[in-house]
Amino acid sequence: MSWITPSTVATAVSACLVAWLLQIIAYSPISLGPSIFQSDYKSEGHFVKNNVLQSVEKLGEGFLYGPEDLAVDSNGLIYTATQDGWIKRMHPNGSWEEWKEVGGSLLGLTVSKSGHIIVCDPARGLLKVSDEEVSVIASEIEGEKIRFVDAVVESSDGSLYFSDASTKFPYSQCILDFVEGVPYGRLLKYDPKTKKTSVLLDGLGFANGVALSASEDYVAICETWKFRCLKYWIKGEKSGKTEVLVDNLPGGPDNINLASDGHSYWIAILKLRIKAVQFMFEYPILRHIFARYPSILNWFGVTTGWAMVAKVGEDGTIIKMFDDSNGKVISFVTSAMEVGEYLYLGNLNTKFLGRLNLK
Repeated sequence: MSWITPSTVATAVSACLVAWLLQIIAYSPISLGPSIFQSDYKSEGHFVKNNVLQSVEKLGEGFLYGPEDLAVDSNGLIYTATQDGWIKRMHPNGSWEEWKEVGGSLLGLTVSKSGHIIVCDPARGLLKVSDEEVSVIASEIEGEKIRFVDAVVESSDGSLYFSDASTKFPYSQCILDFVEGVPYGRLLKYDPKTKKTSVLLDGLGFANGVALSASEDYVAICETWKFRCLKYWIKGEKSGKTEVLVDNLPGGPDNINLASDGHSYWIAILKLRIKAVQFMFEYPILRHIFARYPSILNWFGVTTGWAMVAKVGEDGTIIKMFDDSNGKVISFVTSAMEVGEYLYLGNLNTKFLGRLNLK
């Protein structure tokens, strides 16, 4: 065996590594877009760590499984949709009820003006849920299936504005949309009169939360991996135009909700701007490797271990920020809604709904 030398071993290992990398690229589920990463955000000004979220109450702990979003009706009942396919609600006295089993992994929801619940099932589409039934409102556009329904809001005329996070990747592969870095997201509108769905805006970097301005003249929509939120005007002289609501956030915006003052928004922010992700975007081969083995990203805590919500004015001014900088109490916030004197927090990786006393 004298022919086996350190040199031949190194050559063989190198050949195997090259072959493995070529296979990774050949069978990669992504086609690389340009680097979308922005340099690490500095914690300064309103974004200095304060750990205010470490004082949140845990509501429905153990009863809820990944309550991503929430909504409140005129009677003060708070609804949340969970990852095990239930819509559950909390009564004003604090008691919880399993209201309706819908199935699937549910995301955004809202209370319709007529009283029923409209919930986003990423795979099935927009669903109407009442005491009597569950029915599909919108699931396709001109025969093409909507792949990833994410968040929804209803206007006073019954129109539904909702996000299609990615036209390429389903909910189960949402991390690939981020790694690929090609903007596949869309803002959609369902017209209750024609019962048709149309595209208002496309080419969005993971279209996520949606909200209507108080006067309903524009829709605010979050672009998670572009770290910004947009205004899409639906009324007035600017109708059909788009402008930036807030840019260069310290993380990826998830859901967005109008604050009680009617002139600002609460935005849940995800932990995406970290060194490990920056390193990944500097080396294209790493993006292919992470695309084949996305669970690796979980080791770096891409979304967990840090929670943040920000209150942002209509002009993009940062008004205040609350965080849990080390995820001690809540490690991942996906929605923030102001109800009375409280801020309610949804999340995907815990079994409770957070509540923060704003006073």
